[in-house]
Amino acid sequence: MSDFSLTTLFVVPVGQVAFPSSGSTQNLTAGQVGIFGNDYTATNTPGSFPYFYVAQGRVNTYLQGSKRSDKIAGCQAGANCKSNVTEWYTVKGCPTAATQITDVSGWTAKCGDVVTLTLRAHSSYIDTLYFNGFTRSVTVQAPCCDCGADPCDTVDVNALINQFIVKLSAHAPGNNPDNISFSTFYTFTNVGGTTLRISAKPLTKYGQPCDVAAFPFEYDRMYFRTFVYSGPATTADFIVADNCNIVATPVIVQRASYPLGTSDEIKQLEKNFYSYQAGYLKHLYRMVGYNENFESWVTDGTTYNTFYIKFNEYDKSAYQWGDYIMEDSTVIIAVPQAVSATLKAILENALGSVASDNSCVTTTSTTTTSSTTTTTTTTLIP
Repeated sequence: MSDFSLTTLFVVPVGQVAFPSSGSTQNLTAGQVGIFGNDYTATNTPGSFPYFYVAQGRVNTYLQGSKRSDKIAGCQAGANCKSNVTEWYTVKGCPTAATQITDVSGWTAKCGDVVTLTLRAHSSYIDTLYFNGFTRSVTVQAPCCDCGADPCDTVDVNALINQFIVKLSAHAPGNNPDNISFSTFYTFTNVGGTTLRISAKPLTKYGQPCDVAAFPFEYDRMYFRTFVYSGPATTADFIVADNCNIVATPVIVQRASYPLGTSDEIKQLEKNFYSYQAGYLKHLYRMVGYNENFESWVTDGTTYNTFYIKFNEYDKSAYQWGDYIMEDSTVIIAVPQAVSATLKAILENALGSVASDNSCVTTTSTTTTSSTTTTTTTTLIP
């Protein structure tokens, strides 16, 4: 049986540095977020109540009061307490996404060999432009060796890497100045004369339309696969990874990540869940005169941590037996990082310790790698 979660989003405004400890939901000012006990009194210790609500004051209160969640019951009061929470976690805001870094080393090409390097990049944006990703190859001839009469297999790896960098950094083939070059998406570095480091560039931010009903924020990341093999280019081969003549080993030392908790993301969530929490006029109309209920409490440029609480109906008698889709509730609270610890302590009073669902990735420098923590995942989806 599937389940459907009725989701309510609360965005704590920038400037709210504390949560109310007295008064009721009716005393909330516009935008102010608070935690309230079962008797609707504000509290910073919700664990002392059988259940609690999350509520936020509105600007437009015509025919409606404060925006409020359903009943949330933790289980900190004792062994016999009644909890309806099924999932509870936090996501740390990471506004700067990590980009993929791949190191190519272990070169085994022989002197005078023809060597090809193929890169295949993917992202939501890139895959709309290119079938099977942005795939392109460059081919160089390994430096010849002066070994006299004896066969010599020792190639000048440093020179070979520099040859590749020249080719990879060149302008795209063809006469069209708009042709996309490797340098549009990558940077290339010779590390120590033994390693070719390929780093993805950050994706270009999408244009932001003025239409309030548009959905401009897109979850996107760029990742790429690298192949180095002996012989001419095989970019038309969809299984190029199975090429038998691999002459270097690519290792992903840093995987690409998504930005998290950005103001653009939280603005999008406000639109996604608006119809679930409006008192009336639920459609998000384009004309402001028909859109009086929609309120945004996001401040541009702010990074938010988010708290997720998923819970069932507190009163089990509200459920009815029958062939239906089980419905539960989810509360998302987006809070500026400066006051995240304050809200965390309040919620943990009722729900217990919260687990962070992520950690921010620190970009790898040119002198260190993190291959021991990044090479265990699949190479099919870097």
